[in-house]
Amino acid sequence: VLFLPATLVTAWLLAIFGISAPGSFAGEAFADNAIRWMMALPAGGMFVSSSIMHIVFAKQTAANIGWQSNGFQYEVGCCSFGLGAAGIWAAYLDQSAWFVLAIVISCFLLGASFVHIREIIRKNNRNWGNTAVLLYDLGLPVSLWALYVIRK
Repeated sequence: VLFLPATLVTAWLLAIFGISAPGSFAGEAFADNAIRWMMALPAGGMFVSSSIMHIVFAKQTAANIGWQSNGFQYEVGCCSFGLGAAGIWAAYLDQSAWFVLAIVISCFLLGASFVHIREIIRKNNRNWGNTAVLLYDLGLPVSLWALYVIRK
């Protein structure tokens, strides 16, 4: 579970230290390079990893969240794979792809945040898979939109 926010922190650190992201070019602005890192790591690689966790290790992942394993695992896994593939591809594209993917990722992750927060409040579900994931679920959309705004 801590791998989720770790990819976000790693993307930020790589951008802050000026390491070129996949798809970037020499002299690219900080915000653009950082968005490419966000697309490649937390949006790309992490969503692909999440798809494996939700499909291949469905029972363990559900238990880690504090839920029962059922069909939601496979739906989330397939959606996550699509988002991850799009994230990796978007790292090599431009602001149009970033904008569209930021909308989709934000809807998915902010919706997931709502569900996890509701679980904490209503069912006192404080499992790591339900609480620590909020750092990623809230942090990635905030990061994407903040970077998109400052790049203008």
